[in-house]
Amino acid sequence: MSVLSVLDPAVGLAHDVVSALAQVLPTAAAIVLFTVCVRLALHPLARAAARGEKARTRLAPQVAELNRKHKGKPEKLREALAELYREEKASPFAGCLPMLVQIPFFSVMYRLFTTPNDLLGHTLSGVPLGLHVGSAHGAAQLLVFGALYAALAAVGWANFRRARRLGAAAAATGAAPVPGAALMPYLSFGTVLFAALVPLAAGLYLVTTTAWSTAERAWLHRESPAPAAGALGAA
Repeated sequence: MSVLSVLDPAVGLAHDVVSALAQVLPTAAAIVLFTVCVRLALHPLARAAARGEKARTRLAPQVAELNRKHKGKPEKLREALAELYREEKASPFAGCLPMLVQIPFFSVMYRLFTTPNDLLGHTLSGVPLGLHVGSAHGAAQLLVFGALYAALAAVGWANFRRARRLGAAAAATGAAPVPGAALMPYLSFGTVLFAALVPLAAGLYLVTTTAWSTAERAWLHRESPAPAAGALGAA
């Protein structure tokens, strides 16, 4: 028995909702619409996380100063940081909440689209939703997978550029470097690699949820100032 079998009640509910939508829409469109509805329900958490991220950005110079002041004194540093965040009513972990909440949803969708069911027998432009790219044959099927991966790569490129800008801005504030930070922007393309391992239906979910995340972050941070060119060059 799979560990993910504990999710089967939620998987059954997701299946019923997508099936109901598929009565009036193509199944591929029903998957996209269901994903959008769930992400819309999670939007309040994303707004709270954005406020937390803006607060951390605003406090970054003070955090850097506390790191310098209490270098080699981890206990005092923890107390000083806790006091700073308490005074500013901010949390260093607020940005993690939407990601953590999405994990169960992602697990349900992964289970739904990797377990044989009637939804996977439907098609997108003639390609079965349960088909893996390794089993695709013919130019038409490969074109559908290629378009999906291209869309994921485009979203990954947008996230890559944003991660690079944020990394440069953090370095310009004097914040302590995070181990492995130079490699983190490249993780934006990991979704493309993962999509190659799952059926077409799961790929549709991935491109929908990642595109939503990218657009949502851009909207929520639209008023945040961009790093100055001089700061980027120095970083």
